[in-house]
Amino acid sequence: MVASTSEQLTALAGTTVVVHPLVLLSVTDHHARTVSRTSSKRVVGVLLGQDNGKTVNVANSFGIPFEEDERDSKTWFLDHNYIEGMYDMFKKVNAKERMIGWYHTGPKLRASDQEINDLFKRYIAKPVMVIVDVRPQAVGIPTDAYFAVEEIKDDGTETRKTFLHVPSAIEAEEAEEIGVEHLLRDIKDSTTTTLSTRVSEQLASLQGLQSRLRDVHKYLLDVAAGTMPVNHQIVYHLQDALNLLPDLSNPVTTQSFASSTNDQLLVVYLSSLLRAVIALHALVDNKATIGRAEQEEGMDEKDKDKKTANGDAKKSEDVKKDEEKGKDSSKKDADKGL
Repeated sequence: MVASTSEQLTALAGTTVVVHPLVLLSVTDHHARTVSRTSSKRVVGVLLGQDNGKTVNVANSFGIPFEEDERDSKTWFLDHNYIEGMYDMFKKVNAKERMIGWYHTGPKLRASDQEINDLFKRYIAKPVMVIVDVRPQAVGIPTDAYFAVEEIKDDGTETRKTFLHVPSAIEAEEAEEIGVEHLLRDIKDSTTTTLSTRVSEQLASLQGLQSRLRDVHKYLLDVAAGTMPVNHQIVYHLQDALNLLPDLSNPVTTQSFASSTNDQLLVVYLSSLLRAVIALHALVDNKATIGRAEQEEGMDEKDKDKKTANGDAKKSEDVKKDEEKGKDSSKKDADKGL
């Protein structure tokens, strides 16, 4: 492993790893097909893309056979012949995609990661390692990117192998955006309304913001307690974020915030009243419709009763006429006999 000075570490920390949605889908599919839901095993694969210096573009990936002992993390097996064969086939499909690193589904760093990273140095001088959390418990980006470095301390002590965390982002090209939109459209629950979907998305965003604020709070407490060294770059970013916050001690700012909040609440109140009026109107209209239907059914039943009564009366009259005819014929027969 190449030793890194402080300047090299600073330059390496400014590198951004951009992961495409296709890679996330491939890693998730690899994990779902290989590992059961109740197991804590991880899967390992190769990352393909372009290394542009300040930006590492991870555009594609493929899984590789990997086994390790759950009790002893130092015991593991990785088929590097399979890597060479698959990489040769991928180069025939797209020569622009080079091997830039490897991934695993951690979800955290493990003791064997340094040895696996040294194996990938056979193919690339500076491999990037991306940990993809396929079962995220918190809201946020499910990827963490690392570069293996060897720190040289200023006091002349022995160097130490470690992983340097670098920022990662999720970006997509136009074709990928269309595909992701179609996937989300199919997964989207049709029973939920647009308002409930927007509220759930805002709730998830607020939960993610809360978790990030907790991390910042914990970091500042550790720095104040002396358990963690001060990172001036992080402090500068925090200062920039705090400078963007409004001055709530200014009465003009407070009044403007209150006016804006009152206007929004007025709109919510009017929409609630309008919704209640519409619901009451629909209830009254529904009741009137049911009443008219019941009246029509009652009139139909009365008509049926009248028709039935008229039919019975006609039948009785016909019976009487038949009886009278019978009597007349019997009298005529008697007269003839006499």
